[in-house]
Amino acid sequence: MCGIWALFGSDECLSVQCLSAMKIAHRGPDAFRFENVNGFTNCCFGFHRLAVVDQLYGMQPIRLKKFPYLWLCYNGEIYNFKQLQKQFGFEYQTLLDGEVILHLYNRGGIEQTASMLDGVFAFILLDTANRKVFLARDTYGVRPLFKVLADDGFLGVCSEAKGLINLKHSSSLCSKVEPFLPGHYEVLDLKPSGKVASVELVKFHSYKDEPLHVACDTVETLPSGSFDVETVKSNIRILFENAVRKRLMAHRRIGCLLSGGLDSSLVAAVLLKLMKEINISYSLQTFAIGMENSPDLLAARKVAAHIGSEHHEVIFNSEEGIQAIEDVIFSLEAYDITTIRASIGMYLVSKYIRKKTDSVVIFSGEGSDELTQGYIYFHKAPSPEEAAEESERLLKELYLFDVLRADRTTAAHGLELRVPFLDHRFTSYYLSLPAELRIPKNGIEKYLLRQAFEDSNLLPKEILWRPKEAFSDGIASVKKSWFSILQDYIDQQVDDLLLEKAAEKYPFNPPKTKESYYYRQIFEKHYPGQSNWLPHYWMPRWVKATDPSARTLKHYKSATQE
Repeated sequence: MCGIWALFGSDECLSVQCLSAMKIAHRGPDAFRFENVNGFTNCCFGFHRLAVVDQLYGMQPIRLKKFPYLWLCYNGEIYNFKQLQKQFGFEYQTLLDGEVILHLYNRGGIEQTASMLDGVFAFILLDTANRKVFLARDTYGVRPLFKVLADDGFLGVCSEAKGLINLKHSSSLCSKVEPFLPGHYEVLDLKPSGKVASVELVKFHSYKDEPLHVACDTVETLPSGSFDVETVKSNIRILFENAVRKRLMAHRRIGCLLSGGLDSSLVAAVLLKLMKEINISYSLQTFAIGMENSPDLLAARKVAAHIGSEHHEVIFNSEEGIQAIEDVIFSLEAYDITTIRASIGMYLVSKYIRKKTDSVVIFSGEGSDELTQGYIYFHKAPSPEEAAEESERLLKELYLFDVLRADRTTAAHGLELRVPFLDHRFTSYYLSLPAELRIPKNGIEKYLLRQAFEDSNLLPKEILWRPKEAFSDGIASVKKSWFSILQDYIDQQVDDLLLEKAAEKYPFNPPKTKESYYYRQIFEKHYPGQSNWLPHYWMPRWVKATDPSARTLKHYKSATQE
């Protein structure tokens, strides 16, 4: 995990512009560098480093003697760099996984490069010999990337929007700062003036398609075409274990977030099993957060005892949660209601990990709810086919919601997040299964995933079959939910008249509740006029809902009241 930043065709003094790059210093607390581009004095790269792989030769932009005309700034992890080296005979000059991007590009161009990378990434690649700039981002947008392109060809690129919004430019930036689309690469011509012109934006991978890099995967070809339940369950276990195994690549200590729910518990259990197999010398640290005696803390305690991790509990009170709201919104660059609610706990636990432990590479369970139909409203899906379509929509929008939350709350504290449920091969296989296999069954969501691990003894049965919690309830005290605490506090901060006039003040995505109004005010304070970063609020489907929380759904109420 790092912070990348680049400017092309700047009319202003670069030493002044570089102040904007310091806005993302949290993403790389170990080192930073600014470097001008030879022959293009108004172009430069900025890089903030979190040293996870090759601590000696890992500074960027990466430049190799073999390709003196190529400049690369990337944020991410390429898990198959060794397999690609073996397949194509690449001669690496560093231990950096990202070096493979330069070799792939030299061998087959940008299309092959983006398609063959098994990992998470956002990168800026400059080819001065052919006067081209390339931008690319991984399939699910696990690593963030923003850009701004002015009418006159001035281009700014950054891991987070906050590194672009205050850039100086002689003409007004007619184009707004916007997120770069996941699963795409863009080709831009570099003019002698240092300015650019966009040539094409190409979608290089769809999450439903088996990725091209399967050809050099470490897992053998799986039985295909058979949807026999036992075969399917075996394939799910094999691919998920492989997804966790490849993410063990690190020279820094690995830890794992553990809520005690199905997803994080499966990640932690498989992770610890594999760490033992390869004889990693240190114990796995797991981290749970909640209010005193919250359901998540109790469940996570059970899992940690079962798997034998070094477990840490972070207990917070309502005042600490409320005080974190503004910092969370600033980090997120978002005003979505459910994203902010869920981010507060993750932000606070990440803060604890950074201050109190030496774990830096943090595994988490993001992506499972979208992939395996884990949200409670999936029980209301009219048909398996519509449930499958909704699952795909959620995956497509992950970069706006859960993946955004997971990246920003951890990166704010200089941690690197790894999400095995969003492994390309695992997700494409799961999405290839018949729609009726993937729906909730017997009143239980994620039934197939639970079934796949039923006989593995990885987890206690009551955890494997634990129903979905609304995140704000899972971390809450048994006395009063985090949801209720937030409502009571915000009710005192926003009066009725402000809410009545909300649509006039905020015509795009107007707030409908005091809570959403309160969040929007804070967002506009830090990012005025940038509400278009969120195309719509996250809300459940197939139900009449005015709030995104699962606790407002009938199915959830009946389950929690039993």
